[in-house]
Amino acid sequence: MAAPPSEDLQRIDAFLDALWLEKNLGENTLAAYRQDLLQLSLTLAEQDAHLLSADAGMLMRILGQKLQSGAAMRSVARLLSSIRRFYGYALREGWVTHNPSQNLQSPRLARYLPHVLSETQIEALLAAPDQTRPLGLRDAAMLELMYACGLRVSELVNLEMRQLDLNADLVMVFGKGRKERLVPMGEMAAERIATYLQNARPRILGARISAAVFVTARGAAMTRQRFWQNMEAYAKVAGIEQAVSPHSLRHAFATHLLNHGADLRSVQLMLGHANLGTTEIYTHVAQARLKALHEKHHPRA
Repeated sequence: MAAPPSEDLQRIDAFLDALWLEKNLGENTLAAYRQDLLQLSLTLAEQDAHLLSADAGMLMRILGQKLQSGAAMRSVARLLSSIRRFYGYALREGWVTHNPSQNLQSPRLARYLPHVLSETQIEALLAAPDQTRPLGLRDAAMLELMYACGLRVSELVNLEMRQLDLNADLVMVFGKGRKERLVPMGEMAAERIATYLQNARPRILGARISAAVFVTARGAAMTRQRFWQNMEAYAKVAGIEQAVSPHSLRHAFATHLLNHGADLRSVQLMLGHANLGTTEIYTHVAQARLKALHEKHHPRA
C-alpha cells in the first residue's frame, strides 16, 4: 500500500497533536481522525494532489465516491467531520488561504433507535455472574455500576479508587475530553462495589498494588475488550438471545430512567452528553416502546 506524501503526514501529526492539547480527546477518537485523514491523503495523491492543494470539488467527489462504494452514512459523516476539523485548523495556522470544506454538506443520517434490553433482561444479566468467586464478584460489581450510572465502557475500566465515594454513593466520572461529572450510583451498586472491594479485589491483587478499581488476575486494569467478552458470556447465561455490548447497559440506563419519569436534562447530565439532542434519542426509544405496548395490550389498538 502506498504511503501518503511526507508533507501530508507532517501536517496530520501536527493537527492531531494540537487537537489533543486543545480538546484532550481520547485515543480512539484521535485514531479515527488519523485514519480518515491518511485515507484522504492517499486518495488525493492518486489525483496528483495533496491535503493543502485540495479544493471543494475534489473533496465533494471523494465523499460521493465513498457513498457510492456502499460506505455507511455514519462513516461518510465521520470523514466529513475529520475534513472540516483539519481544514479549519489549517486555515487558522495559515497553511491555506481558504477553507475548501466550508460549504460541504453533511449526508442525512437516518435516526438510529438502539434496541434496549428490558428491565427483566437487565435483572437476569446482573444476576448472571457467579458471586461465590472473586472474579464473579468483580464482574457483578462492574455490570451493576455500569447500569446504575450509565457509564461508557472506557469510563468503567479506567475508573480509579480515588473516584469512588461509597459514603455518599457517588462516583466521579472522567468522560470525553476528560470532562468531569458526578453521578449517583445508588444503593445496590454501592453495596456490590463495597462487597467486591472487601472480599474480592484484595484476593485478585494479592501482594500487588493498583490504582484501578476493577483489576484482572494479572493485577492490571480490566480492558474494554475483556469486559465485552465477559458481558457476552453473561448474556448467554441470562438467556438473552439478542446481541449485547457494553453500550447496551448505557442505553438501558437512559431509557429506563425516562420510562420511570426522569427528566431529559438530568439524564443528559448523568450520561455526560454535551448536547441535549444526543440524549433525545432515548425519548424516541421510550415512545416507541409505549406505542408497542399500547398496540399489544389495548383492546381497540
